[in-house]
Amino acid sequence: MKILVAVKRVIDYNVQIRVKEDGSGVNTDNVKMSTNPPDDNAIEEAVKLKEAGKVKEIVAVTVGEEKAQETVRKALAVGADRGIHVKADSYIEPLGIAKILKKVVEKEKPDLVFLGKQAIDDDCNQTGQMLAAILNWPQGTFTSKVNLKEKTLEIVREIDEGLETLEINLPAVVTCDLRLNEPRFASLPNIMKAKKKPIDQMIAKDLGVDITNRIQQLKVEEPPKRKGGIKVSSVAELVSKLKNEAKVI
Repeated sequence: MKILVAVKRVIDYNVQIRVKEDGSGVNTDNVKMSTNPPDDNAIEEAVKLKEAGKVKEIVAVTVGEEKAQETVRKALAVGADRGIHVKADSYIEPLGIAKILKKVVEKEKPDLVFLGKQAIDDDCNQTGQMLAAILNWPQGTFTSKVNLKEKTLEIVREIDEGLETLEINLPAVVTCDLRLNEPRFASLPNIMKAKKKPIDQMIAKDLGVDITNRIQQLKVEEPPKRKGGIKVSSVAELVSKLKNEAKVI
């Protein structure tokens, strides 16, 4: 069995986001980048399945600029066997990414595709669902538990009412929740070994798919700063302000 895991390079979650002065986007110059956190969970789950003897090969794939290859190298250091880097010089919307991943799936023919549930930069939460739709594959989103069987996959996913257990046929697309597992750290020996593992190169524009962005970003601005709170002298004054000023009751 083969698993394809999609990983994305994003601004590290510990970094304070800064908006460019002209409002054209987020400043990424000299900013620490890392793997999208839910994608780390996706890689970890694939490696755990391989360690359990249920998976033979793990292929990590990313779409992005030249530096995005670092994300694939990290996946290789954690336990992926091969990497694929689809080069793209500019931002591609989730639909375009899904189309690119479809081409990779057709080439690699995996039994499972793992993705993070969403990326922490654009927060779209769309790529996995779109990929499943254009592949016409079953999908399991927001997955917090995976049980791989012979020809099916049992998952537990989070919904508004609690937890839902589903059994879906393979091949399938699964988006992984942060609660799925605890990602491991790559050891120094494995980081060195990862440098020798192969990474195939592709060019996004050469794949024959329409990756034109449908949404035009007009302006990016920081949220307004919160005003300081006030003290009230009585319950009556509190109720009055909640009713007349905050208008929440």
